[in-house]
Amino acid sequence: MPAIELKPGLYWVGLNDRTTDLFEGLWPISENGISYNSYLVASEKNALIDLATGSKTEEFLDHLGGIIDPSTLDYVVINHMEPDHTGVLKTLRRVAPNAELICSTKALPMLRDFYDIGEGARAVEDGETLALGRHTLRFLSTPFVHWPETMMTYEETHRVLFSCDGFGGYGAMQGAIFDDQSNDLAACEQEALRYFANVVAAVARPTATAIEKLKGLDIAMIAPSHGLVWRRDPGRILSLYDAWTEPARGKSDTGITLLYASMYGNTEKMMNAVAQGVSRADVPLKVFDVGRIPTSFVLPSLWIWRGVIVGAPTYETRLFPPMAAVLDMAARKRIRNKMAAYFGSYGWSGGGEKEYAAFAETLKWDVVDTYRFRGGPTADDLNAGERFGTRFAERVRNA
Repeated sequence: MPAIELKPGLYWVGLNDRTTDLFEGLWPISENGISYNSYLVASEKNALIDLATGSKTEEFLDHLGGIIDPSTLDYVVINHMEPDHTGVLKTLRRVAPNAELICSTKALPMLRDFYDIGEGARAVEDGETLALGRHTLRFLSTPFVHWPETMMTYEETHRVLFSCDGFGGYGAMQGAIFDDQSNDLAACEQEALRYFANVVAAVARPTATAIEKLKGLDIAMIAPSHGLVWRRDPGRILSLYDAWTEPARGKSDTGITLLYASMYGNTEKMMNAVAQGVSRADVPLKVFDVGRIPTSFVLPSLWIWRGVIVGAPTYETRLFPPMAAVLDMAARKRIRNKMAAYFGSYGWSGGGEKEYAAFAETLKWDVVDTYRFRGGPTADDLNAGERFGTRFAERVRNA
């Protein structure tokens, strides 16, 4: 996609990536891709805000060159040092050697560590401004959204917030970059939630702090580093992100995430009975086979909903490994303070529930019910499983 004008003198010069399979080497994006959003402020002095991954360097320079000669850049604003934002930097420095790098104080040593850059960079303080002529940039410190050096940049003339990883989402641009041009905004919002759960959830509290800070700004447009640019309703993505930070503050929506894994079908039979029991209590439910569904797609439901049911067999006296992997990632993303239940099968000895209990203690999950059965579930077991599901769902609903 060629450069696109956001406002007079402001341009999107970003990239689409539909060939990378895993974002951060972890999260599947092969279906919808991702965008790397970079922005040019063309004024009496020219400033580039955020960059792109190194694998797209030539395309990036082509997009930038469609608006200005890249060698005439005066400033490069580094909101965040992660390589998907800065991968083109070494090449850009050779193309525009006189451009001054603008970053936070904590980013300066990262420039040396990542790119061996020690000269031509300047740190700015929270609230500091940079006059470009017709446009003025104001820098806002937003640490841990999502690295400690991260900041956002606010363009004062047109009231545009370049928000870096904040308010971003998965998904390559579908021929247009703005929220009012999206042909499936609900799907974009779902991908924004998945991005939040995968990338931002572990720093949800600092994100909530940043959102409070931004409430004092008059924002006409939000331009993140990934995903849609919000020009019709920037308050929409702000309110969504604000709501998504609430689980970090102990507030979750009513609903149940049922995670299960099954080696030979016995746990799956019980899962179906438990799910049927949950449905009778009229509580929203999502079921995930963690042995087949990537954890990336499980985390959003785990993050926003109050209840969690884990169903897994014992494997060599421990929890079935795919389930352990999901719970480990839940711990890394700080998915805490849930109401939880466990059911599982075993052959000659138990053990899986003990490892689950250890995860639950780490996660501060309140385990209110458990059910274990040996071998295949009997009719009585399945009836008990239905009651187990209904009982748990009623507790979640009434919490």
